[in-house]
Amino acid sequence: MSALTTVSPSTVNNASSAPAGTVQGAAALMVLRKSMDLQAAGAMQLIQSLPQAPALATSGQLGTQLNVYA
Repeated sequence: MSALTTVSPSTVNNASSAPAGTVQGAAALMVLRKSMDLQAAGAMQLIQSLPQAPALATSGQLGTQLNVYA
């Protein structure tokens, strides 16, 4: 499992201070978007690695009237 990384402040600063409509500006925004995509993929991987909740009781006398998790 990969570690969750955050978008660095310098990446955000570069993207926000790059001149709009220039190659530099487009490249800075592409780097920012790629960083955010990688961060989202890492977060999704962490969420998917969480264990599933146990199945709730559907029959019998125990656990069918009120389900409580401690």
